[in-house]
Amino acid sequence: MDVQKFFISPDVSIREAIRQLDETAKKLLLVVEGDKLAGVITDGDIRRWILKNQDLSVAINCIMNSSPISITKAEVGQALTIMKEKGIEGLPLVDENKQVLDILFWNELDSGDGEKSPKKEIPVVIMAGGKGSRLYPYTKIIPKPLIPIGDTPIVERIMNQMISYGFTDFYLTVNYRKELIKAYFNDDNRYHLNFVEEKEPLGTAGALTLLKDKITGSFFVSNCDILVDVNYEKLLYHHIKNQNQITVITAMKNYEIPYGVVTLDDRGRIQTLSEKPNYELLVSTGLYVLERNVLDHIPEGIPFNMPDLIRLCLKNGNQVGAYPVMDSTWLDMGEFSEMKKMAERMRV
Repeated sequence: MDVQKFFISPDVSIREAIRQLDETAKKLLLVVEGDKLAGVITDGDIRRWILKNQDLSVAINCIMNSSPISITKAEVGQALTIMKEKGIEGLPLVDENKQVLDILFWNELDSGDGEKSPKKEIPVVIMAGGKGSRLYPYTKIIPKPLIPIGDTPIVERIMNQMISYGFTDFYLTVNYRKELIKAYFNDDNRYHLNFVEEKEPLGTAGALTLLKDKITGSFFVSNCDILVDVNYEKLLYHHIKNQNQITVITAMKNYEIPYGVVTLDDRGRIQTLSEKPNYELLVSTGLYVLERNVLDHIPEGIPFNMPDLIRLCLKNGNQVGAYPVMDSTWLDMGEFSEMKKMAERMRV
């Protein structure tokens, strides 16, 4: 591994750090001066800055951790234990002069054979009832949740990711080609799976009304065609700590308009001309954390979508929060081009 691709200078902007995090597809960068470790910046540092609605053009030395945990070669055997104890996903490996030798990542050290996270009674609802019209003609034969990424259907990848964090109580809302979906899943003692059948398509939120008597507190909701590489325990903690009724997991998207953009005054005269402007937007990934009481806002028996529910909650004064993640951590299978990218990113 080329460790230098994780190096970043302390005077680089937060915007540039976001771009570099997306390129590396990891969750931290090493702030170095002369190859010596000066600090660490993580996706969590950037998330907190975004949630404060602060300027992304300022230097990362404003938000970096200038006293990061690091290890030496003699301590490599303790790396995984340290990361688990401290709740961090990567550790710089340095020599006695703080010169960076390497970086160790949790997911590369953890074989998955150790102690598993305890089961948590937090339900995970996967909305799998849609027709997947954007993936036609594939979905004319096979329902979208079962389209494979490599040799594993996307819905099973979502479940495996949740299971790795100890969330094992699943509800699958089904409608289109539901018998194929139900037939795919055999008994598996790793999780408990319930099917929720929609008689008619109810949209991306409408089927949640069928769970009013089954859910009592916080729960996850995920579209069936996305993967978000996020620490689900930290996400749940953020949701509860901030007393949100809905938390929307968002990704930072950067769009460049490939033209000169003009703005006009009220007399039709040009006020400004911006050449190829960039816009940074937070977009919904299709992953949410909800509280049970918001289900009472959803009308029963008619199609109703998640954006409608969010707007209704905002209108009613319910607290709706965001949990920003890097764009590289979000994989969307909704279209053919994105499905190919997902397969490449998963290296399958």
